[in-house]
Amino acid sequence: MYPTAVVYDHKQRAEQYPGPVPVSGLPNISSTPHYARPYVHTGSSVLAYGVAGRWSTDLCHCFDDPANCLTTCFCPCITFGQIAEIVNRGSPSCVSSGAIYGLLGLTGFACLFSCFNRSKLRGQYDLEEAPCVDCLVHFCCPSCALCQEYRELRNRGFDMGIGWEANEDRRRRAATQAPIMTPGMTR
Repeated sequence: MYPTAVVYDHKQRAEQYPGPVPVSGLPNISSTPHYARPYVHTGSSVLAYGVAGRWSTDLCHCFDDPANCLTTCFCPCITFGQIAEIVNRGSPSCVSSGAIYGLLGLTGFACLFSCFNRSKLRGQYDLEEAPCVDCLVHFCCPSCALCQEYRELRNRGFDMGIGWEANEDRRRRAATQAPIMTPGMTR
């Protein structure tokens, strides 16, 4: 009737599910190391907790979203503000984060500010530090790094244009809706 959950240890993980792990959209905030967390396989859906995951898109796939690519190239403070508001859970706001990034951009230290934000994003979603360390990614290719972070959050279910509060409100409303029951068996 319903698939039962089977818990595998870390060594069986690679043997049982060699493909990429589907993106759940939920941050991993557990303090347990990733190798000690369970791997749950429920029939057709796979949930992996704490496995250092891959980014949903590569660094140089900026043209997957041309509108964001253009925005980031000409005014990166807008993209940074949107990312920072989601990663920092609404505090500070998009406008203040973007303004700080813009002011630091005039001094040349914006890459340091944004690399800390990238590290926080990676920590929340347990992403690998790829293709190189965060500060180097933001120093060498800041526009591509911001575009990748934007796409990652968008692919995890965030609507980047509405901010943290509206995304949380949307998530709460979806979680509190009663499930739709289908009629039972008929004879």
